[in-house]
Amino acid sequence: ESDTASEISFQFNRHKKTPSVGSHSSDMASVSSVSGSVLSVYSGDFGSVDAQGTVEFALDYDEKNREFQVHVSQCKDLAVVDEKKGRSDPYVKTYLLPDKARMGKRKTSVKKRTVNPIYNEVLRYKIEKMVLLIQKLNLSVWHNDPLGRNSFLGEIEIDLASWDWSNRKLNWYPLKPRSLSAVNGVDHRGVMSLSIKYVPPGSLGKVCPKNPPSGEVHIWVKDVKDLLQLRPSGVDSFVKCYVLPDTSKKSYQKTRVIKRDTNPVFNHTIVYDGFHTEDLKDACVELTVWDHEKLTNHFLGGIRLGLGTGLSYGISVDWMDSTQEEVAFWQEMMLAANEWIEGLLPLRSL
Repeated sequence: ESDTASEISFQFNRHKKTPSVGSHSSDMASVSSVSGSVLSVYSGDFGSVDAQGTVEFALDYDEKNREFQVHVSQCKDLAVVDEKKGRSDPYVKTYLLPDKARMGKRKTSVKKRTVNPIYNEVLRYKIEKMVLLIQKLNLSVWHNDPLGRNSFLGEIEIDLASWDWSNRKLNWYPLKPRSLSAVNGVDHRGVMSLSIKYVPPGSLGKVCPKNPPSGEVHIWVKDVKDLLQLRPSGVDSFVKCYVLPDTSKKSYQKTRVIKRDTNPVFNHTIVYDGFHTEDLKDACVELTVWDHEKLTNHFLGGIRLGLGTGLSYGISVDWMDSTQEEVAFWQEMMLAANEWIEGLLPLRSL
């Protein structure tokens, strides 16, 4: 059923509230830094003003430094947010879509008490040109509120694949209402087909007086469909697996690389032992898909299988953020011991 099988002994520390320093310890600091939750493009939008006005900017790509540059010049005739005081405190924010998780946001400074702000700032992204050309630039203008209740003032979205890169001049563009795709959080990254199974302690008949029996979690990564195509020939993809909170080498597993294929078939099985039934409530299986390159690997999408409670062994963690589909898949496995549970889950930003 599988061309490759990996088995790893995995022991949880269920009693300590802080990370231990042993070889099987969980590096909570590194977890929080690399596995942060991603906010929506429109998080914090409490305003109800209509989009109006224009924004002046220019785009350029620095081939030598492999850097995408957004030169934000100024805005004119923006909407007034605080009508009593007749003021807006605007700033400009940019995302590269759909991969806003990896690239992150960039934003200008805030200009207070003006609907005609002048910025003359450059927002920079370190990114390969071929990767940039499959992205869209989302440039939006916001009113900054001291309490974080920021108001959306307008946006423009540009398909960088069709952009005229010989045009480096500043140009004016009308600000538009929010696009339906961004509001709905459309971020299609592909779909993973997999099966999981939990084997409870004692099911295998391996009883040792010195070591109490423990269970196993089996993860069968079958295939992925509709990956982002980062180059004309496709992508060279592989899947990484961790059982969080453990981010050590003991927890890390990966599949082989499938070259030049946006619909790779992995057919790879991973087995983690050392599981007790109560660990299933606090652990999270993280599967991420990556494009393999010599210098760096590009994140394509992933899933997290767990209960999505936000807590792991009493500690608040941002990676315990499973979607409803992922939670339901994990719960079904917990309720059906020794049975393979099949699933088809969409990849997402992590």
